[in-house]
Amino acid sequence: MQRQRYASTQWDKPDTKAEQEVAQQKLKPEPELVSTTSSIHPVFGEVGTPEPEKEQDMMKGIKQDVATVKETFSLTEVPRQAYVLGLAGVLPYLGTSLSTVACAYEVNHAAAGASTFLSQHTAETLLHILEPLQVGYGAVIISFLGAIHWGLEWAGYGGYQGYRRYAIGVAAPAVAWPTILLPVEYALIAQFMAFNFLYYADTRATVRGWTPPWYGTYRFVLTFIVGASIVVSLIGRGQIVENVGKLPNPVDRVMQLREGAEEALEKEEGARRAAVVAREEGDSDVQIPGGDVEIKSGL
Repeated sequence: MQRQRYASTQWDKPDTKAEQEVAQQKLKPEPELVSTTSSIHPVFGEVGTPEPEKEQDMMKGIKQDVATVKETFSLTEVPRQAYVLGLAGVLPYLGTSLSTVACAYEVNHAAAGASTFLSQHTAETLLHILEPLQVGYGAVIISFLGAIHWGLEWAGYGGYQGYRRYAIGVAAPAVAWPTILLPVEYALIAQFMAFNFLYYADTRATVRGWTPPWYGTYRFVLTFIVGASIVVSLIGRGQIVENVGKLPNPVDRVMQLREGAEEALEKEEGARRAAVVAREEGDSDVQIPGGDVEIKSGL
């Protein structure tokens, strides 16, 4: 009797009806328990238990930054012709900057009697030649960057924007060319600001679809090289500010020309008056500058 009672228990007679109800139920998704390693969980591990933290790569952030810089400067999306010509265009600017530093180095060491290649006079002369070259070439580049927007407007790239896009091309040379009248340090600083303003305008134009998608990155690389060149030039010139005489800038030359013309006119007028007085006192051999008739009519 006892054996028959145990044989009729629920343990050896599964409830098929209950099993069918369970089979019809939908499984509740639990994505937090699923991972790439969930199928190879340790035998004695519990499902859903957090795994031990892995060692963090301390150089991960730096590696990501380096990868970003490499990707930016690679310019893979830029057409090869624009890439080559753009880099070739900034080489003269970079060359004048490095030459300025080299001349400054020679001037400093020549003042101490330890020049390497050039004498102080030669290095100073070359430095004065480089000044207008760098400033003038910078004005040309800024004007060219502004003119690009005129070309894009004529081509209708991103639609015809009218005066909004033309204004960029007008503002660029209007800011660039007056810098050649400034002292070289102020000219370089003004051009540095102009390059950054144009970069901002170009990136905004790229976001609006007025330029090709790669143009913003392309301009960043070129602006970075030019901006670094300007900073290097200013640092180099700052090291020799007390050892090098400054050449007169265009404004100084205009003022000197004006003052020289006024002095020459005063001297000529004084000579004429002295000749007239001598002629009136009876010295007929005195020659009046400019002729007798002109002087008499002037009196």
